[in-house]
Amino acid sequence: MSGDEGVRLARVYDAPSPDDGRRVLVDRLWPRGVRKDDPRVDEWLRDVAPSNELRTWYGHEPSLFDEFAGRYQAELTEPTGARALESLRRLVEAGPVTLVTATREPAISHLAVLAGLLTETEG
Repeated sequence: MSGDEGVRLARVYDAPSPDDGRRVLVDRLWPRGVRKDDPRVDEWLRDVAPSNELRTWYGHEPSLFDEFAGRYQAELTEPTGARALESLRRLVEAGPVTLVTATREPAISHLAVLAGLLTETEG
């Protein structure tokens, strides 16, 4: 599954594509069944993921996505989230990045929110 030019979205369990660039895991928890040295993950930025409380509240309920996105963006303005988001921005500026997650539906997850934030500042 892809996003906009410099930012792609994928599940961590998907085989890497030659176009992926750097594959960055953006989940708070390490995915089950994936070794820490797995080549499908180049870097892990756990602090850019939603808080456990927000993730649990949302539960990937599509009707809550807009409110989730707003709450998540607010979390990303807090110091830890803002630093992690800035690190992710620097990676995107350096070349193609694929945000990876264990989530079954990346299009209604924090990946979609991150991709929007990262691509709105490009150009």
